[in-house]
Amino acid sequence: MAIATINPATGKRVKQFDELTPAEIEQRVRRAHDAFPVWSHTPLEERIKVVARAGQLLEQRKDDYGRLMTLEMGKLLTAAREEAAKCALGCRYYAEHAVEMLADEAVDPEKRDEQGYVAFHPLGVVLAIMPWNFPFWQVIRFAAPALVAGNVGLLKHASNVPQCALALEQLFADAGAPPGVFQTLLVGADAVGEVVRDARVAAVTLTGSEGAGSQVASQAGKYLKKTVLELGGSDPYIVMPSADLDAAVETAVKARTINNGQSCIAAKRFIVHEKVAPSFVDRFAKAMAALKVGDPMSEATQVGPLASRQVVDDLERQVQESVQQGAELITGGKRLDCPGFFYEPTVLTNVPESSPAYRDELFGPVASVMRARDGHDAVRIANDTRFGLGAAVWTTDANEARYFARELHAGTVFVNGMVASDPRFPFGGVRSSGYGRELSHYGLREFVNIKTVRVFGLGAAHRATDSLSE
Repeated sequence: MAIATINPATGKRVKQFDELTPAEIEQRVRRAHDAFPVWSHTPLEERIKVVARAGQLLEQRKDDYGRLMTLEMGKLLTAAREEAAKCALGCRYYAEHAVEMLADEAVDPEKRDEQGYVAFHPLGVVLAIMPWNFPFWQVIRFAAPALVAGNVGLLKHASNVPQCALALEQLFADAGAPPGVFQTLLVGADAVGEVVRDARVAAVTLTGSEGAGSQVASQAGKYLKKTVLELGGSDPYIVMPSADLDAAVETAVKARTINNGQSCIAAKRFIVHEKVAPSFVDRFAKAMAALKVGDPMSEATQVGPLASRQVVDDLERQVQESVQQGAELITGGKRLDCPGFFYEPTVLTNVPESSPAYRDELFGPVASVMRARDGHDAVRIANDTRFGLGAAVWTTDANEARYFARELHAGTVFVNGMVASDPRFPFGGVRSSGYGRELSHYGLREFVNIKTVRVFGLGAAHRATDSLSE
């Protein structure tokens, strides 16, 4: 796949970039490796200043960054600005909490003859392989904690958002990061393996497809490198009879069409109790059909284009196969006959268990609605998937809420709300949705050496200074 900006709203190529040569890749990896000992020994307060400054710049430049995201992958301009602002929030969060997150943790501090504590030290060069759907947020939620902890980053971004990738490299440079601390690699997927295998790379984080995650994890595992994977999702959205149906329907539309339907944690399988299913389906389908599809730069647009022709082709095939297998098409069901990569907001019901709409992740504004006999049946359907990223439940019954929170196989469960990431809470999945966590202190500690230290006979003098005597 060419490294190029192709405007999804028009289908036209805007700009193309040359891939780095092997010599250029080597130069950047070496620069990152050389930067690590300097950056890791830079005082924490100085590292915090860089991440905090990056947050300030993200807020100041959110309009420019927003337009760049919309140009390259088609998200609504309003959503793109919000993404940049969320990145600023993420940087501020780690700047404000890094000291406490990285502080040594004492163990049995009352023991007089022994001092024991746990320290958190950086690993080294972290390679981040990131997707196009949230081209800034996906990167910042790895970079802010990794850099503040003393690691350095190499970013291999998706090939269709090269200008976002370069803008992120410049962002950290402008924020005061020394050369080599954060670099972008404009390379194709075929060049990633060599970087993963390079002995100077300590760890890898990837957000992407199951196939990409499996391949990278296999490569990293062969060389015993730590990995964090955030992969696909087919999130359930359960609606019980006690739910506020007005709120459940309104939120369901947002949850299915966020980022034009291209979000791993977008609600995709709507599991509705049979008592309220007829009303929910009718209202949900009408609301989806009424959405305005069009130019993502327009403030009036509610659903923009999909990111590429391949995404539209894949979605169209999945819907067609599902209908052929017996799914009922309530609204939508086809791409728009116009320039760009647009697909109608779509609702399917009576979805067969063998169909793509039931089994696979549909990356676009297509909702699959299923009926459940009761709460136990809803859990059965929700867990009947290889994925386990997020889940949402709508109920006003506290006992039901506790039951669903306990029984759903997912990294995140929301009750009476839309699943979303938040810097304060860990984010990640189970099963084929990946492993490891991003965000909160759990995310920061994924890429540190959690080091046990036990000292006998020195007492408090051990930690008075860590400098060697001359």
